[in-house]
Amino acid sequence: MISFSSCYLIASLNFLLALPQAETAKPNIVFIMADDLGYGDLGCYGQKKILTPRIDSMAREGIRFTNYYAGCTVCAPSRCVLMTGKHMGHCRVRGNGGGLSQSLRPEDVTVAKLLQKSGYKTGLFGKWGLGDEGVAIVGSPIRQGFDEFYGYLNQHHAHNYWPTFLIKGESRVPLNNEVKPIGKDGGGVATKKVDYAPDLILQQSLDFISRNKKEPFFLFFSTTLPHANNEATRETGDGCEIPDLGIYKDKDWTRQNKAQAAMITYLDTQVGKILDHLKSHGLEQNTLVFFTSDNGPHKEGGNNPDFFDASGGLNGIKRSLHDGGIRVPMIARWPGKIPKEATSTHISYHGDFLATACDFAEIEIPNGLDGISMKPTLMGQNNSQKKHPYLYWEFYEGNGARAIRMNNWKGISKPFSQNQLEVYDLDKDAQEKNNLASVMPEITASLLKFMKEAHEDSKDWPKPGSQKK
Repeated sequence: MISFSSCYLIASLNFLLALPQAETAKPNIVFIMADDLGYGDLGCYGQKKILTPRIDSMAREGIRFTNYYAGCTVCAPSRCVLMTGKHMGHCRVRGNGGGLSQSLRPEDVTVAKLLQKSGYKTGLFGKWGLGDEGVAIVGSPIRQGFDEFYGYLNQHHAHNYWPTFLIKGESRVPLNNEVKPIGKDGGGVATKKVDYAPDLILQQSLDFISRNKKEPFFLFFSTTLPHANNEATRETGDGCEIPDLGIYKDKDWTRQNKAQAAMITYLDTQVGKILDHLKSHGLEQNTLVFFTSDNGPHKEGGNNPDFFDASGGLNGIKRSLHDGGIRVPMIARWPGKIPKEATSTHISYHGDFLATACDFAEIEIPNGLDGISMKPTLMGQNNSQKKHPYLYWEFYEGNGARAIRMNNWKGISKPFSQNQLEVYDLDKDAQEKNNLASVMPEITASLLKFMKEAHEDSKDWPKPGSQKK
């Protein structure tokens, strides 16, 4: 016979199990990454023409970084830095090369693997870029620590906003669109537009939150907005793809610029829906949300980044190692934990995310990382924050380039193999116009020394200008 006290205990346990997550030491982690969004594309970073009210509100409710950098100036390597915590001189994927060279390996350690092993449910929805179908499937998200995946495996397929299929897990899911193929790996122009991929990807993300609201989760929302459809650009001259120009339809702008603005505002709306969904499930107080971009703004698809001052007054855009190509927005929000209306000048980058996530999840941070946990800065404990001796980047297209930032000093080597630097004082010259290499020989020598130290050769990624052996 079950006693009254036993019945009461059982009822109490059932009640507690039915509740949303209680506030614990291990927060949910949501990482939202835009695609080709510039440092100056958001209102909270100075944008005047494009409306981003939800992201601006997120910045007021948390912390906004002004010296935060992407892992690279193009897609795949930037994501590799994010996932592995290693900069471009050490990481596996160093360019948009395709095939096995653009695939993570079974032995690679990712932030998703570490969180998954510690009990987090892990989901990636959107663009991956670090594995593919066929021989490169070894790098797929499902084999790199994600319990769930829905979206695009490679970046060429991700150019299509109305694709004929998306990938769920490791299998193709057909959609109701028709596409005229043009480029490799699924790129092309949609001739029948029914299923808009950003909508499908967002819904999968919201469903993931709903299914996992009672246990810690890591959601990587890797949207393709506002990347252009490069294949469509070559075919039609217009690669900006959005179903509705919305509030911009009557602007006296080019069609491409109206579409670019609409894509960014639509991205803002999607961020708002994720934040609202967390709140509706009672998860807002126990969820750390990040927002950033994979690299600087683009001029593809007919978009004119100068029209919007998309680089925020910095020099360069995507495919440049000047700050306009690699300095990106970073906002973090955790109500009740991260101070409101905070701004940080801490110098940080995508490579810091792995260590930061481990720190918050109370996981031992692996050895051999280039990244440093940002937790002290995020929690308002600036005096405890470790600093990077330098940040380092490489770029492998054409003759390539390398760049390094040491405190306020920035060094750029163009082409890759050149051992002479352009040197800039970013505190006084954010646009990198005044080359001080000849008048600051000691600084130049230090930058060259660290740059040499940072690079390790890769058989899959020979230095630009050298021959692959």
